[in-house]
Amino acid sequence: MEAMQYLSESPDSTNSSSNDQPVSNRSLNRSQRIAEIEKRKNEAGDPFVAAVKYFSDVEAGTPVMGNDVFEGNLVVVEKVAYAKGLPPDAISVMLEFAMSLRMGTSLCPRVLKCLIPATVVPQDAVVRAVAWLGVSKIPISTQVLFVKWVLTVFDMIDAKDQLRAIYGFIFSFVTEENLCPFICHLLYLLTTKQNVRVFRVRKLLDLQARLGKQPFLLHLLSLYKVFCPELVTLSVPSRMKRGFRNHNSPWKSALAFVQKKNSAAIAPSAGVTLTMKDQSNLRKRKHCHLELPVLTCALNKESQAELSSNRKLVPLAHLRSFAELLENMHRIELPAQMGSLLSTSVALHYLDCVQEESGLLRLNFWLGYALREEFLFCRDGGATQNSDEALQFLNRLLCAHQFLQEGFSSSEGFLYKFLTVWDGCLMRPQIFGLLSNIPMVPSYKMGQLLLEPLKQLYFTSSPFFKCGLLECLNVMLRNWLTWHSVYALEDDVDISISSHTSISMTLSDFKDSVLQLVQFVDHLATVGLQLESCHSLLLNFILDFYETVCDMFLKYGLPLVVLPSAGVFYPALLATDPVSVDRLAYIMHRYKVNLAFAKSQSKITEAFSISRQTFSDFNHYVVDMVNFLWNDKTFQSGVNVQVDEGLLQRSKVPECSTSFDLVYHPAFMSYAIDFHHKCWPERKELDLNSIKHAKRWGWYMEYLFSQGYDGLELFKRTNINR
Repeated sequence: MEAMQYLSESPDSTNSSSNDQPVSNRSLNRSQRIAEIEKRKNEAGDPFVAAVKYFSDVEAGTPVMGNDVFEGNLVVVEKVAYAKGLPPDAISVMLEFAMSLRMGTSLCPRVLKCLIPATVVPQDAVVRAVAWLGVSKIPISTQVLFVKWVLTVFDMIDAKDQLRAIYGFIFSFVTEENLCPFICHLLYLLTTKQNVRVFRVRKLLDLQARLGKQPFLLHLLSLYKVFCPELVTLSVPSRMKRGFRNHNSPWKSALAFVQKKNSAAIAPSAGVTLTMKDQSNLRKRKHCHLELPVLTCALNKESQAELSSNRKLVPLAHLRSFAELLENMHRIELPAQMGSLLSTSVALHYLDCVQEESGLLRLNFWLGYALREEFLFCRDGGATQNSDEALQFLNRLLCAHQFLQEGFSSSEGFLYKFLTVWDGCLMRPQIFGLLSNIPMVPSYKMGQLLLEPLKQLYFTSSPFFKCGLLECLNVMLRNWLTWHSVYALEDDVDISISSHTSISMTLSDFKDSVLQLVQFVDHLATVGLQLESCHSLLLNFILDFYETVCDMFLKYGLPLVVLPSAGVFYPALLATDPVSVDRLAYIMHRYKVNLAFAKSQSKITEAFSISRQTFSDFNHYVVDMVNFLWNDKTFQSGVNVQVDEGLLQRSKVPECSTSFDLVYHPAFMSYAIDFHHKCWPERKELDLNSIKHAKRWGWYMEYLFSQGYDGLELFKRTNINR
């Protein structure tokens, strides 16, 4: 019975065990079905998902007029786009719908204008859209709008390798006259050395012959020349106009709003910077251009891994030290956003060391755009004085200048234009800092570009602005002289203006530029001292400048000696503070040392000859200085500065001839009184003439020199025989 019972129970147990697996599968399938149903419900409840699906599935030839379903779905997409941006899959769907012209050409511009990415733009979608340019009969205005959209979101595209793979296809559109400026801009961003070919150079030169020397063609050719100078024989101007215009694209303000709202990590494109627009002032800026992008890789991780395996590229963003940079110098991958090079010292080391100038060219393009957009193209004058963003940007740019020990050509071009509209107050320390790093300017351009705007600001400003400008010009002169001493060739005939340019000038041209700058500052100093009643602070900055000028021959190797004019020399000699007189004495001492060396060299070679007039003027200055301070011959015959005898009598100053010696000079009288008290502490009456006796005069000289007036001591030692 037990056996029968077992046998009877066995089939049941077997059936139950065999049914366990299907039950579990059924429960799993059921959960998946429930999830799918929930997903469909959510999608059905989300009008945006339904709208995107509609544009994905809509058939070609669907009518537009009277199509309320289409209009409702497009409005939903537009609301989401302008509120928080479109996700990548929605960008792909809407871009494909627009460029395929499934519902005609009239809708394409409207759809393109709402393509506001929330995060990134899929590269595949852009490549497919570019392909539609050669297939669909898209109106030329719509093609221009599409290329402008690509330029706007260029740095938001997740990779660039496939776009570079169709470089030749994109280049074929350069013959379209309306598309040409935008295609050249896009090609400028995509070009690598492998893309530069002879037939492309010829095509651009043919276009230039037909259209004229357009800036966008010149900029693309200049980039080609950087990569392959042997293929581009065209002489590219050293200072070109902006190659790519600041197009007021319809996506900029919306992108800025979306990125600010979403706190997006992707910075806006440097080449197509995003700004918020104020309806009351369409040109008002919010300093979005002045935020330096983060140093990141140009490609996404998959593309980067593929290229790295094939070409062994090393992203610049991955390098952390100068040693790593040296190890990977010849396989560096530059970032997509060139403005990020200003943010790290390793990137600046790369700019300083690398021989290929493509990175510097791209950085100059970005930097010039940012500076012009923020400070020049604004009715309200651009950045405000209290803008932290503008201050940080300019300070970072100054740090880069100091690191590289020279300025960028884009900041130089910006300054020439900015000086004509500058009020002298906006970002004054930063502007002076940038100005001092301007490379050598040829003398025939210096007046119009640099000197005339500065002269207008100088004569209408406060003494403190005058002092700041003189200090700026002093630093500029020192930089020029340093560049001369470093980059001059062995034969001292031809020098390079900077290490990153092929522009050069002869030694004679260089001397003309330096002479023009020194004479300009001398004119400013003379008139400034008259306007400001010989302001002591202004006089000290003027003497700072001439401490540089007096040593140009010996310290910097420039065979040029330029003396201060009488409007500078005599106010310094008759100054009321002893420091100015002492500094003038030191300057005259250095002039004598330089002139003595020049005279000795002139006997060897004529290249070091100094004009006789310079020696004559120096001798007059030395004689007058000795007569004033030592010989008691102030305003007497034989002195270059003479005052009418009747005027001296009306002044009722006794013994005018001794009024400016080292005892009675207003700058040194306090020292003479102190010395008198130390020599004759018991005397109640003050007799300063007693100091002038031979033995006491020597003591008084030693007393003055002990007070730190080394300039007077050096001048006496080299110019006065006892």
